[in-house]
Amino acid sequence: MKPARIAVICVAAVAAIGLAFVVRAMGSGGEPTQTAAAASAPAVPMAKVLVAARDLEPGKRLVADDLEWKEVPAAEVLPEHFTDGTTPIPAQPAAEVKPAEGGAVARVTRAADAIATGGAKSDWLGAVVREPILAGEPMLDRKVVRAGDSGYLAAYLEPGMRAMAIRVTVETAAGGFILPGDRVDVLLTREMKLSDVAGENSGRSRFATNTVMANVKVLAIDQTTSVDDDAKAVVGATATLEVRPADAEALALAKSEGELSLVLRSYADTGGPSGRVGPPPNQSRTATVRVFRGGDPEVVVVQ
Repeated sequence: MKPARIAVICVAAVAAIGLAFVVRAMGSGGEPTQTAAAASAPAVPMAKVLVAARDLEPGKRLVADDLEWKEVPAAEVLPEHFTDGTTPIPAQPAAEVKPAEGGAVARVTRAADAIATGGAKSDWLGAVVREPILAGEPMLDRKVVRAGDSGYLAAYLEPGMRAMAIRVTVETAAGGFILPGDRVDVLLTREMKLSDVAGENSGRSRFATNTVMANVKVLAIDQTTSVDDDAKAVVGATATLEVRPADAEALALAKSEGELSLVLRSYADTGGPSGRVGPPPNQSRTATVRVFRGGDPEVVVVQ
């Protein structure tokens, strides 16, 4: 065999042996290296942030189905976000936590509680949306109005409706069993002067009662707009009712005519029309009937 050929064979053998060692090293050491790298990479902590489950329009009253928890990296949670409190959130500079406008005491207190313990989903139920909120968008305190915040009642009103307060007592408010959210009828009791045969004031009077408003929603008793589930009665000096603009005028006139009383309606009897019943009090239809008793005439007012 020629020397040149022998040299080529030797070089090929050495190259083959070297390639074998390289393949063996890659096969034996690659998998542990990848496993070690995966094990050494720390898991990213995730936090549950309260977000909108669907698009929410201004004026919408929040219910449980409008909200949901969404997992996001804890490092991306901002101070104004609300979490369930199960994952520690990295501390944020105090300067980034800005007090909200309006209802300062209630808002700042809630913000401090949310930072310390996480916001509870139930705390948002019943709040009214102030600005549009898109599905999946984190809930922000400035975009809703909750009880205790300034402007809550204005946001709570149905579009086109007005809020008007009337004076009540325990007797005229069904013993205090009328609660915010109930439906009531408004009765007016007033004194009517009787006229004699000549049409002049006879000095005698009688009292008449009629319904001026029916199926009206109670917004608040004093400043209480909601009650605890176990509350059975609320005693207050004023009741705020939700009425239409024209009904507010009639109700204001009725307040000057006499004493107003609230009559509680059954839950099964709240589906009818709501608002003024008949003409305003000063335009109520009346008629006089002359009655003779023992030869003496007496004029009786009939409504």
